[in-house]
Amino acid sequence: MTTERTAAVPSLPLTLTARLLPVAVLAIAGWAMSTSGDPGSAGAQAAKPPGPRPETAARRYAEPPDACAALASPVVKALVPGAAPAGKKLDTTDPTRRAGCSWHALDGYDYRWLDVIFETLDEPAAVRSYTGKKKPTPAPSLGDEASVGTDLTQDDGQGTRESVVVVRKANALITITYNGSDFASREAPSEKTIREGALKAAREAVLSLADAES
Repeated sequence: MTTERTAAVPSLPLTLTARLLPVAVLAIAGWAMSTSGDPGSAGAQAAKPPGPRPETAARRYAEPPDACAALASPVVKALVPGAAPAGKKLDTTDPTRRAGCSWHALDGYDYRWLDVIFETLDEPAAVRSYTGKKKPTPAPSLGDEASVGTDLTQDDGQGTRESVVVVRKANALITITYNGSDFASREAPSEKTIREGALKAAREAVLSLADAES
């Protein structure tokens, strides 16, 4: 992946290679967490409140939708210029519980990366143990509960801005990761651009859950 980007822009300094690796690591961090074990692991169990399971624990969504079909082509084109609308399906150990798709492209010197990840759990309460990342703030009118966090990083003088949106709707968890860099100016896109882009993708992903209802 790095080889293709470097070849596409041969005048870029070697810092491009150094920048793309942490970007990729950040973008797949949530996916690694969700595929590393069952949501009922010791960490998740410890975060559950005591007492009987609530009636709302019923699995409204039995399986995740097709993540690569969650976003309409115009949305992908707007958020990740130059990326193939079909995206790249992310591997998972349990496709009946988890599904993910990734889009990334270097359009001139402007780089964007977008991940959409769905996970269906046994009960809504377990979802809350996954929120609270990336210094989040509430994202109202999105699912049953949602948060969004935006971070700016500097690596060897290259700025990258990333937003992560976590949405819970019933027993479904959606994680959106959206980030970008401008390798010409070495600046990151504006906070508004990345934050609103992530929220736009999240709204589209929530709508696609209709295909996964039990």
